[in-house]
Amino acid sequence: MNLKALEKYKDYFKGKTYNVTTFGCQMNEHDSERISYLLEDLGYKHTDIREEADFILFNTCLVRENAELKLVGQISSLKKIKQAHPEKIIAVSGCMMQTSTAREMIEKNHKEVDIIFGTKNINSLQNLIFKYLETGERVVDVSTDLVKDDFVKYNSKNNFQAYVNIMRGCDNFCSYCIVPQARGREESRRPSNIIEEVEYLVANGYKEITLLGQNVNSYGNKSDFNVTFPQLLDKIASIDGLERLRFTTSHPKDLSKDLIKVMKNHDNICKYFHLPLQSGSDKVLKDMNRRYTQKDYIEKVKMLREEIPEIAISTDIIVGFPTETEEDFLETLNVCRKVGFDYAFTFIYSPRPKTKAYKLATIDKDIVQDRFQRLLDELYPTFYEKNKAYIGTRHKVLLESVSKNDPDVLTGRTDTNKLVHVKASKSLVGKIVEVDIKENTSFTITGDLVKIY
Repeated sequence: MNLKALEKYKDYFKGKTYNVTTFGCQMNEHDSERISYLLEDLGYKHTDIREEADFILFNTCLVRENAELKLVGQISSLKKIKQAHPEKIIAVSGCMMQTSTAREMIEKNHKEVDIIFGTKNINSLQNLIFKYLETGERVVDVSTDLVKDDFVKYNSKNNFQAYVNIMRGCDNFCSYCIVPQARGREESRRPSNIIEEVEYLVANGYKEITLLGQNVNSYGNKSDFNVTFPQLLDKIASIDGLERLRFTTSHPKDLSKDLIKVMKNHDNICKYFHLPLQSGSDKVLKDMNRRYTQKDYIEKVKMLREEIPEIAISTDIIVGFPTETEEDFLETLNVCRKVGFDYAFTFIYSPRPKTKAYKLATIDKDIVQDRFQRLLDELYPTFYEKNKAYIGTRHKVLLESVSKNDPDVLTGRTDTNKLVHVKASKSLVGKIVEVDIKENTSFTITGDLVKIY
């Protein structure tokens, strides 16, 4: 931080408010937590009302076109506000700004944006604000330098759950995915720094930690330390006082027996695994550059369930990849039947500039929409039956928030990541309780509170 500038502008930030809108994945959510900390460190106070904020920031995603369109629409809606209140600062950060095409579009078409920075420049935010205040001119900082892996402070979404980055970037180069261009090549943080961060969080009362990486299974590759992801997970799970440990995301090609063994041996590692399928067709998987087959995927699922019978498995599925035929799509449905997913994040293929698949001819929208609906028709009954199996059982649930629909109901999750509704006092948010499961839908389970820990 520029200490001279801080002294000069210390009175400027008094009474100022900020608002951050986050698009995309948990990585982006965690980046926004860091951004919030840096803004509050200057003196800004958070407000939920974007239009009233003195500092308005959009943390962007580039994985799908829909997120990009939403961003453009929301920025455009601020043009009149910026004209009426030129003293307001509007900033855009994240994956979109890390890629030249999207960044140039914002620079050219949205003069109301004052500060632009990428995924690797978050720690420079305070100095970028000082520079803007000094010059009154747009500030752009999108370097591609390696990010220091030191433990840095951030504002967690609450005081009992936290994200911890263990690595950044991706080396897989799936033909549909822009992440390697947006977040760069893989960089693994040093184990000592990760463990220091988790120990700090546990000492400060955090009950659940989620380890983040584009592909956590490749943690340690290309590093100068000899620690694999299963070894790191074992070390973290052994930290005294850590009640729950999660991680995401795992690439099927890298899922190892060692990882499953570590999960099995630690009660505090949640028995939930997110394993993206993307397609059930070997041909499409090859075109996607996924580097596994349908058989490989099913064998990995079988291995997980044999070693950890209670495990819940979720996935990602893309419908309408350019080379997908009807026969290919039927293979995806076939894998869904064989695996029986507990939950799935389903997407219609979105062409992304600078990816290998971008130049391929897309499939007719009506055909893709029909396939997408048929996929949901296949998945939803399975979700229902998976949740129905919980009726009559008792589970520990970390209560996370008050229900949006009923102030007398709290929502939380089992260690298998099932969303639970239970009548309870809002004073129990952040507590682990036991719930007897009584009812279910395809997406939630409901029960009675029987014990508080």
